[in-house]
Amino acid sequence: MKLLIDARFTRTDQLDGISRYGASLIEATARLADVGMLINDERQLQFLPDVPWTKINSPLSPAELFVARSVNKLGADVVVCPMQTMGSFGRDYGLILTLHDLIYYSHPKPPGFLPKPVQLLWRLYHKAYWPQRLLLNRADTVATISHTTQSLMERHRLTRKPIRIVSNAAQPHGAPRDPASGRDKTLLYMGSFMPYKNVETIIDGMALLPDYQLHLLSPIRPERQAELESRAADARHLVFHNGISDAGYQQLLQRTTALVTLSRDEGFGLPLIEAMAAGTPVIASDIPIFREVGGGAVTLVDPDQPADFAAAVAALDQPGAFRAASEASIARAAAYDWDESARQLVAAAEEVMERRRRER
Repeated sequence: MKLLIDARFTRTDQLDGISRYGASLIEATARLADVGMLINDERQLQFLPDVPWTKINSPLSPAELFVARSVNKLGADVVVCPMQTMGSFGRDYGLILTLHDLIYYSHPKPPGFLPKPVQLLWRLYHKAYWPQRLLLNRADTVATISHTTQSLMERHRLTRKPIRIVSNAAQPHGAPRDPASGRDKTLLYMGSFMPYKNVETIIDGMALLPDYQLHLLSPIRPERQAELESRAADARHLVFHNGISDAGYQQLLQRTTALVTLSRDEGFGLPLIEAMAAGTPVIASDIPIFREVGGGAVTLVDPDQPADFAAAVAALDQPGAFRAASEASIARAAAYDWDESARQLVAAAEEVMERRRRER
């Protein structure tokens, strides 16, 4: 079986969630099958594994409508796209499209890196479910990263096609921390600062944790940083990194008390898995996806109650609490592994090939 995986959504400046998902899946799947990848900019190769590649049009180009003309020539049995927008007119190969989540139906603000015309189309696209159905029903199979999203897709009847899980996972970063080695009075937040991320409740809760510092790791606009600093009881307890390297992130995870996120909605919550894999306890909002990903190892709190968040942090100071949370986190993170995700993808692709054989 020859698999072709679409890597054209890989960022050229830094890795984001989709970029990491695609790159990690390509690397792991290449250990199991004959894998090639599609790119549209050779700068993407710095973030991608060393597998054969073909350069074609950008996925944001009008030429995407007819991309199958180019892909047909590459002889793939199944093409896998980590998004749902890949063109498919005239294809002669199996196709797996991916829908990660339904967040933008509730929170329709598009990612800022998209061109303005695409942002407008994004908003219009998420005003109803029928455009999503049109996209997904062009595939042979639809992949998603969690049972939570799969349930939402089924509830809203987004596709007639089979839905299969191809899960997200953390990057391997060596041995987890020793919970007996001590910890800093710090908390980490890794994520964007969009309204649904609910960073405000974390900052409100910091007023009840005067011995702690909150490290906010992701890039942030100056005006948004000023807004959050003005909300804090003491802005000196907030440390804005405005972006951090993988190595720097891992160093902080090895010393912090907990990773925290009180998001009101989430597609998966990869920072949870990254923290748990490092042996770092996690405090998160009590929403369905975090219940699934956390599997009982994450402390879940009401995202509208800063006092509940602060109490969960304080509880880690109780004798044995931090060690127990760290050990539970490591055990839970082991359930998410890129090799397992690759096996899930190969199984879905084999199913597509068998179904297409039967239909001929």
